Amino acid sequence: MMDFLHFIAENFNEFLTYTGFANATAGNLIMIAVGALFIWLAIKKDFEPLLLVPIGLGIILGNIPFRADAGLEIGLYEDNSVLNIFYQGVRQGWYPPLIFLGIGAMTDFSALLANPKLMLIGASAQFGIFGAYMFALLLGFEPNQAAGIAIIGGADGPTAIFLSSKLSPNLMGAIAVCAYSYMALVPLIQPPLMRLLTTKKERVIKMKPARQVSQTERILFPIVGLLLTTFLVPSGLPLLGMLFFGNLLKESGKTTRLAKTAGAALNDIVVMLLGLTVGCSTQASEFLTINTIYIFAIGAGAFIIATMSGVCFVKIMNLFLPKDKKLNPLIGNAGVSAVPMAARISNNLGLEYDRHNFLLMHAMGPNVAGVIGSAVAAGTLLGFLS
Repeated sequence: MMDFLHFIAENFNEFLTYTGFANATAGNLIMIAVGALFIWLAIKKDFEPLLLVPIGLGIILGNIPFRADAGLEIGLYEDNSVLNIFYQGVRQGWYPPLIFLGIGAMTDFSALLANPKLMLIGASAQFGIFGAYMFALLLGFEPNQAAGIAIIGGADGPTAIFLSSKLSPNLMGAIAVCAYSYMALVPLIQPPLMRLLTTKKERVIKMKPARQVSQTERILFPIVGLLLTTFLVPSGLPLLGMLFFGNLLKESGKTTRLAKTAGAALNDIVVMLLGLTVGCSTQASEFLTINTIYIFAIGAGAFIIATMSGVCFVKIMNLFLPKDKKLNPLIGNAGVSAVPMAARISNNLGLEYDRHNFLLMHAMGPNVAGVIGSAVAAGTLLGFLS
């Protein structure tokens, strides 16, 4: 009997060493609180719930403490674990092109085709990327690491994951969480900057309705766009190729079923897996470092620069445009690649000052141009630094 009780006590004590209570650190508890905050922001404040709910739960899941030397094969960074297998889509760069396929299948480029000069606004917003690159170098990051961090300024989570997986995989978790966090916070970051940089007179500028774009133009655009961008930046082929492929499926008129699958079911599955695994990659031991603080600071600066560049560039363009063709500077913020969130912000702010001034379709032009611009910028950095 005594031997049996001794056996039970000994094994129970051993069992306790495997529990989360025995292996928890302050870092784990901090990150679990951060994950809970993300979920609260998504549900209570409606900040991009499709992104923040998977990422928030992933942060909690990735910080459940366990004995690292137990060989249980349950952690994200343990070979052969289920989470590690899912994470290969992030590390090897499978998920971002699939998301670009879905974006292409859901995106209408008509606003851009109707007014091609809006492409310049999308290009101007990419100053956030190159400004962040300079800041990262000044803080002591290597050029490859600085490029991975800088792409946060494009406001495009999949692009940030794709580039960091190639150039700075050791920082990918922090870069991915930072990129998606600031994408979700665009409704808080951009409006104050837009008000600061515009006058009341500029905010009520009414733009002429865009011309109708023919089906032939919409079909030719993904083919011509693919050739122009990938001949210029071949290293952007995985993202740009899938973006234009998805758009061709949508516009051809003959592959509607495939376009719906790419833009709905497939895209949702990939977003779920990407968000969850990106969140899981924030294990406290890997995530809570001084570099993470720097990355979040640079990311905030990148978003500010991108927004200000877009708005200011529209104001400069207006100096050279006829009075009846001037652009509303409130569409300048949409040059970042947060589709369609940034365009909705332009529209909502425009309606705030004139309830008859609908800017959504006009803002979609620079918004979709920003998607292309961020992918081209990523391809450029990858070509130079790989």
